[in-house]
Amino acid sequence: MHAIRLSAFGPPDSLVLDELPDLSPGAGQVRIAVEASGVHLLDTTLRRGEPGPVPLPELPTVPGREVAGTVDAVGEGAAADWLGARVVAHLGTAPGGYAEQAVAPGGALFRVPDGVGADAAVAAVGTGRTAQGVLELEPPTADDVVLVPAAAGGLGWLLVQGAQAAGATVVAAARGEGKLARLAGLGADLVVDYGRPGWDAAVREAFGGVTLVYDGVGGQVGRAALELLRPGGRQVLFGWSAGAPTAFDTGDVVARAITVGWSLGPRMAALPGGIPGLAGRALARVAAGAWTPLITAYPLAEAARAHADLEQRRTMGKVVLQPGA
Repeated sequence: MHAIRLSAFGPPDSLVLDELPDLSPGAGQVRIAVEASGVHLLDTTLRRGEPGPVPLPELPTVPGREVAGTVDAVGEGAAADWLGARVVAHLGTAPGGYAEQAVAPGGALFRVPDGVGADAAVAAVGTGRTAQGVLELEPPTADDVVLVPAAAGGLGWLLVQGAQAAGATVVAAARGEGKLARLAGLGADLVVDYGRPGWDAAVREAFGGVTLVYDGVGGQVGRAALELLRPGGRQVLFGWSAGAPTAFDTGDVVARAITVGWSLGPRMAALPGGIPGLAGRALARVAAGAWTPLITAYPLAEAARAHADLEQRRTMGKVVLQPGA
């Protein structure tokens, strides 16, 4: 099989297409003929060898933790009815997704509903489960003015749709003309370029501030978003793609009469069904047409370019690799 191999931590071109032996599923496992492999921003930090919430892999390794495709072999003890099924799986802490084949335990599999493509299924099982958790932990209402920084990313794109479905007024923020044009087509009430001075003033002028911020950006953008919150407003933190978390302290919370909370980790895992339950509910949203993921796809052989584009914020939506392309 063809796979992307990482033999040494480093820049994007450390990802090299290689030919490896076909995989054999172990006890309780299935083998998936992969049609789409998810690429996460976390993958880029692991590739660079930077510590984070996921342990660094032993080298050499095949990166990637999200795959969708068709089960073409089952191991001893795995349910035989998986054979031939279209499935999607999150591989957990064990990588191996950037390849034409992947193995996964039967308990990690979700059947892909009819009408849902492999790319969209991958977006649901990874990015989608996080978006689902954020929306469940801090649900938007029809009375909210919701600000979504990085709305053109895979997670932000789904959060915009989730807020719209609740009837909220939605401010979608991104950087770059191409991204703004795509967001305008999504139907947000206001689209702003947070790379331009005065973007926050435009939001304040239009709506007098916001009541809910879904903040995965952090840094100066996250801080400006916090300062847009009206009294009683909420800011949900789930990452810091800008390189540093949004800065705030107790004085901000008291003086502004707001709430700020972190959503990932134990709090999200405590939701009904845990993380697998969130993935299942996200996949159901996609199947029902309530979410339409935005996809940027690359051939498997161009994994290095996908990483470089993701790091330079040149991508939109969920980034996937397509082994068959």
